[in-house]
Amino acid sequence: MIQRSYQFRFYPTAVQMVLLAQCFGAARWVWNTALAWRSHCYKIAGEKVTGVDFSRELTWLKKIEAFAWLATIPSTVLTQALRDQDRAFANFFAKRARYPRFKKHREAASIRFQIDQRGVMNAYRAGEFLKLPGLGLLDVRWSRIPGGVPKMVTIRRDAAGRYFVAFMVEEAIQQAPVSTQSVGIDVGLKDVIITSAGQKSGNPRYLRRYQRRLKMAQRRLSRKQKGSNRWHRQKRRVARIHARISDSRKDFLHKQTTALVHDHGVIAIEDLCVKGLVRTRLAKSMSDAALGELRRQLEYKCQWHGRVLLVADRFAPTSKTCSSCGTVQAEMPLRIRDWTCPDCGAVHERDVNAAVNVLMFATGGRPEGHARGGRETPSAGVPVDLGKLAPDEARTKPECAGACHG
Repeated sequence: MIQRSYQFRFYPTAVQMVLLAQCFGAARWVWNTALAWRSHCYKIAGEKVTGVDFSRELTWLKKIEAFAWLATIPSTVLTQALRDQDRAFANFFAKRARYPRFKKHREAASIRFQIDQRGVMNAYRAGEFLKLPGLGLLDVRWSRIPGGVPKMVTIRRDAAGRYFVAFMVEEAIQQAPVSTQSVGIDVGLKDVIITSAGQKSGNPRYLRRYQRRLKMAQRRLSRKQKGSNRWHRQKRRVARIHARISDSRKDFLHKQTTALVHDHGVIAIEDLCVKGLVRTRLAKSMSDAALGELRRQLEYKCQWHGRVLLVADRFAPTSKTCSSCGTVQAEMPLRIRDWTCPDCGAVHERDVNAAVNVLMFATGGRPEGHARGGRETPSAGVPVDLGKLAPDEARTKPECAGACHG
């Protein structure tokens, strides 16, 4: 059993759009008012208050005529906003995040509804209908059929004006067939994924593909008077282009990672410092490739299907090492894509050779003659004894502050 999140698009009616706008505004007002109240109490009186304390004040405010509109909003929407703020303060005191900030009125917004488990059969049926308090029946496009029953539902409106419903369920996932094949993965900008078997995924470069349309749309936006109706319409057009780029990129990465996890029992990747790479001159291309998202998807999909994900040292000379004899070249400029080993005469394609070395370094093997030695390393596509490999064999280093080496 795993906890799996689902997100579906839905199309609200005109009445539901008005109700959702009211709920978004009420949740934002509760968040900002509670944040100002908590900050004031601590600065003036040195008193620490919580969301539960403001919830009691909220009950009293609903009885006042000026704030009677709060009573028309489902109570779970306001309660969940206060719970989110409590979690934000907990992250701040644990030094995991900065001090909570006030929310602005923006197109993108989200709220949460709690489903009463006592009458969940009347509110939810997978693939058929979903009813929420205060909104009624939602026109959800069920692209998949969830296996469990949700307890909390999030309604989200993105910057492009699209509405999504998201929830998490506990379900038993269908395991991928058992595979003893191993593969090493090298990532790059010409091809996002290069495997040790020589397969290349290519790089769609969605951001650069839509760059001209995005540039023209942003230029038109800059000419509009800020805050006008035309400005809001053009801003939504810009957001739609960004949404198409993001959705296309996620679809590409999901298809590639799913195929890798389905066909291989052991997957080896390189521990890249993505934060350092996006601060170089290749920042736009690195962000367009989304290498951090690629690793995140591989991690949770391997965990779901019982695969072994190994991580090679980021400082290992994967590109400069000959995968046949183990000789390490002194220099290997990026412009060199094919090279011949001076010792054994083997001809290597740079990226494929790096992928083979990633698998070799991650599994702890070294070719004969390598300075550090090691046990025999299986070559690309050769079955690996899964009992000898475990996830804790993955060797990683903390993130470096600068650009990645190796």
